[in-house]
Amino acid sequence: MGKFIITQRVNKEYQFNLKAKNGEIILTSEGYVQKVSCQKGIESVKTNSQDDTRYDRRIAVNEKEYFVLKARNGEIIGKSQLYSSKSGMENGIESVKQNAPTAEIIDETLKN
Repeated sequence: MGKFIITQRVNKEYQFNLKAKNGEIILTSEGYVQKVSCQKGIESVKTNSQDDTRYDRRIAVNEKEYFVLKARNGEIIGKSQLYSSKSGMENGIESVKQNAPTAEIIDETLKN
C-alpha cells in the first residue's frame, strides 16, 4: 500500500509526498501555508488520480518527461519526478492511480 507523508519545509510550509509500496516518491505537492490545506490536497489527489484527463504530461527543459496532477479547477495538486522515457512517466502515472486511493496518511509533523 502507498503512503502520503506530510512534512514541513524549512520555510514552515506543509507538503506531502505520495510514496509507492517500494518507498519511491511518485508525487510531490506544492507548499501549503496551513496543514488543513495540505490534508485537503491529499483528498484531492485521492479523488482526481483516477481521472486520466487530470494528468498533464510535460517535458522539462532538460528533455526529461514528467507529469502534473491537476484538480478539477485546473490547479496543480502534485508533480512527479523527472523520467528518462515516456514509458517511465506512464508507469509513474499508473503507480499514482494504483497507490493514491487507499494510501495511508502519515503526518511526520507530529514528531516535531
